[in-house]
Amino acid sequence: MHLHLRSICTTVVSLAFGSASAGAQTEATPPIVAPGTLVDVGGWRLHLHCTGESRAGPTVILEAGMGDFSVEWSLVQPGIAQFARVCSYDRAGDGWSELGPHPRTMKQIVYELHELLTRAGERAPFILVGHSYGAWLVRAYQSTFPAEVAGLLLVESGGSDPWRMMPDGRLARSSELVTNRPVPPVKTAGPLRISDIPPAALRQMTAGLGAASASANEPPRDKLPAGAQRMRTWALGQVGHVAAAVNPFELDELAALRAAQIKSEQPLGDLPLVVITRGALDAEGPNARSMEEDHRRDQALLAKMSRKARHVTAAGSRHHVQLDEPDVVIREVQLLLADLRR
Repeated sequence: MHLHLRSICTTVVSLAFGSASAGAQTEATPPIVAPGTLVDVGGWRLHLHCTGESRAGPTVILEAGMGDFSVEWSLVQPGIAQFARVCSYDRAGDGWSELGPHPRTMKQIVYELHELLTRAGERAPFILVGHSYGAWLVRAYQSTFPAEVAGLLLVESGGSDPWRMMPDGRLARSSELVTNRPVPPVKTAGPLRISDIPPAALRQMTAGLGAASASANEPPRDKLPAGAQRMRTWALGQVGHVAAAVNPFELDELAALRAAQIKSEQPLGDLPLVVITRGALDAEGPNARSMEEDHRRDQALLAKMSRKARHVTAAGSRHHVQLDEPDVVIREVQLLLADLRR
């Protein structure tokens, strides 16, 4: 995940948002026309980009990682579209999507994705593909709407009990920081406006936008098409990009995912599951090797959640497998679809 973005979000959460109300979303205009459609989900519009034809099998839904949006799938979506219907989208506030209600809990995001697919006429069942933070989201979607999900594909999933950097520089497990606060209910109206954000919080949010925009396409994102890179440069310079990631209840929602993972030996039963793990070292520093071993152990545990699971190593990839080895993701989606069609 993007530590810089998470640091900004932590500061913003400590300053707190004001009450949100419906209205205008962003002041700037994207440099590229949205490739998909903007769908109203209750007073704010989300961008949905679907390609490929619906065939004898589920539609594939792509969920990006923290700080990423639909263009992150630019090397994967065209390949999947050759054999299935596939949709990517932008979470509220990011990419082409308008700001949504706050806080941006996983529960809220799952609700909005469900509304988006329903209102756009995309019919279940779905194969949900989630990268990094997006893997948590697709697991949350499956637990909320189990009847709609035919299979899960987790690409470099976020950890079950990830490390967090404390203000004093100490590393702590997420489980050590859980507050046991109730996650607020889903909001079906009242998207955030930039003018709703208190000045102090807005200053914190805008302070790093220039640097984020300037580094938007560092490797491996330099592999993206020129248009996707241009859109990332613009999007990472927007306040919505930071606002989209503000979730003060993340630790509590992660605790719920952990509880669901260990409630039984194979909590997903026979739900088809694919876990793709990087094969290349993706860390630096004196603890890099031990952190990498910890990551791979965690990925192996995820693959044990289903009796019908496959654990795949992308040998030439770091964290962004969909950019380093897009063919691995495409192939695994195709195999998963073939299994389901049989």
